[in-house]
Amino acid sequence: MKPAFRPAELIRATAIARRYYIAGESKIRIAEDFGISRFKVARILDDARAAGIVRIEIAEPTEVDTDLSHQLRTAYGLHQAIAVVDPGEGGAMHRGLGRIAAEYLTEILEEDDTLGLACSRTLNAMTLALDELPRCTVVQLTGVLPGGVEENSVELVRRVASLARGPAYPIYAPLVVSDPATADALRAQPQVAGAMQRYTELDKAVVAIGSWSPTLSLVRDALSPAEGAALERDGVQAEVCARTVDVHGTPTAPELTSRIIAITLEQLRDVPEVVAVAGGAGKAQAIHSVLKTGVVSSLVTDTTTARTLIEAAVL
Repeated sequence: MKPAFRPAELIRATAIARRYYIAGESKIRIAEDFGISRFKVARILDDARAAGIVRIEIAEPTEVDTDLSHQLRTAYGLHQAIAVVDPGEGGAMHRGLGRIAAEYLTEILEEDDTLGLACSRTLNAMTLALDELPRCTVVQLTGVLPGGVEENSVELVRRVASLARGPAYPIYAPLVVSDPATADALRAQPQVAGAMQRYTELDKAVVAIGSWSPTLSLVRDALSPAEGAALERDGVQAEVCARTVDVHGTPTAPELTSRIIAITLEQLRDVPEVVAVAGGAGKAQAIHSVLKTGVVSSLVTDTTTARTLIEAAVL
């Protein structure tokens, strides 16, 4: 039963509610002005809500599904999960996830952090959406993949370092080379070694997730069709920073790993905050597999993929 207010009580309750909820005044200050106890103020506020004088509305943001985000975070024990509402497909997906990831990065990055940055179409969109950052150091996490200049990992690092007004540590070496000896020689070069030595200093890292099947991975695109197919037959399901894993999140393809110029899964696991940005049709199983490695602490994805991931987590 709703409490009934007489006219004078209604005027007083409305005035108290305005001062508390709109003006932000304390219950103690209001109680002093009205000559009543703060406990009486609290009861009047409760009665005002029950009577419908005060209505509290929580406005859901249109771009992020907060309930689904919470479910996804809980399902995988993540520090944070952000489910972006219907960003579209293809380029629209890259831009939609990239823009929200840019906002999240701006929110969590702190002055003098060391930020690690991988490369993908979505991360390229993220860097284009950034407009300001606190001063920080930016380190390239992966060597260079073939592709357009905009998606070049060196360019992404330079772009973000320029915004952050801090030093940049790019890697002028390919991501995948022909043999382990060449990879060892490249890692030993002073410029490459200087960047990779900073992997132990990372405070934050932003990475992408690639799917081996369906083929939604710039890393697989860099391999010959025969090698990519062979690795798929061997159980490769996904990759993060070119480190491949199977459906259970177990590292795979040691021969390919020995030819990669990139941060390792073990090094990623030691980074306090690793944000993965990935979504779209066909990516759910790959994201699920990478989340099982334990290297990702936060995820930005789309709502459709989020629902699939939540279902997969309980199986």
